[in-house]
Amino acid sequence: MTRYFITGTAGFIGFHLANRLLAEGHEVTGYDGLTAYYDTRLKEARHAALARFAGFTAVTAMLEDFASLKAAFAAAAPDVVIHLAAQAGVRYSLEHPRSYVNSNLVGSFNLLELAKRADIRHLMLASTSSVYGANEAIPFRECDKADEPLTIYAASKRAMELMAHSMAHLTDTPTTCFRFFTVYGPWGRPDMALFKFVRAILSGEEIEIYGEGRMSRDFTYVDDLVEAILRLAPLPPVPGARIERDGVVDTLSPQGPFRVVNIGGGQPVGLLDFVTTIERVIGRAARRKLLPMQDGDVPRTFAAPDLLEALTGYRPHTGLEVGVTAFVDWYRQACAAKLI
Repeated sequence: MTRYFITGTAGFIGFHLANRLLAEGHEVTGYDGLTAYYDTRLKEARHAALARFAGFTAVTAMLEDFASLKAAFAAAAPDVVIHLAAQAGVRYSLEHPRSYVNSNLVGSFNLLELAKRADIRHLMLASTSSVYGANEAIPFRECDKADEPLTIYAASKRAMELMAHSMAHLTDTPTTCFRFFTVYGPWGRPDMALFKFVRAILSGEEIEIYGEGRMSRDFTYVDDLVEAILRLAPLPPVPGARIERDGVVDTLSPQGPFRVVNIGGGQPVGLLDFVTTIERVIGRAARRKLLPMQDGDVPRTFAAPDLLEALTGYRPHTGLEVGVTAFVDWYRQACAAKLI
């Protein structure tokens, strides 16, 4: 049994990760601010589902509240810390940039401060493919340039990575940063494309497709993401223990126990093909409205999962239609239960 301290357990990814760990018999302290970025009923329902496990302890407080975070962290006495809480959303960051500074910088720094004082096996932090900006080299490799972010969201996540590297160097805390690629699946966020498209199609409303449908995304099913995290959890970076394999560039830092790892399948899908898949699963055509690319959008995301596979023997593999079907089934059940 391992004791986990996970931030963001009322969120989409944190819920799935905590659920898997609790089902396997581990203890999880879930720290979440339950902010109103989207309907809190969905967040409350996620925590309620986790509460059926005796090993789950929920703490409702903000990461920016250092006193509350410190108390919860001390009570949890974690072996592994997984930081998933963040102010998410690319477009939201254009209008509300300060919330990203508060959560993704101040909140993340508070957690780093606590982790450096604790004897933990592994500190794991969620970053994003958005740090690559408008990267033209494909697929996106962890060693690619990530210093030209297009949004405050991406900039805040990149800054978190850099702070984490500094702490790993100064304190020898084994640290892994994940770069997630467009995660989707049941219990997903209402602001994400799959949720919005399914809701609009079932309601007979128009869907807005930015970039006139020419963009592509490397969609990662949430169960695959959780599997990747759990395979990386017992593999904290060890100085000098670099992966030596043709075609793989290990990001293990020479300055401390720190590594960046992409989590994505390396199979990008065009947005029009994405919509067609949703239509096929639902059995209804969408009313499509093609719009120009929005500020902060990138034309494509495309993960190179080679380092993940070299470390764990695993890469995300769930097919898009399988994942979309699972989401649509959940969405219909959630609507019937008046959860959404």
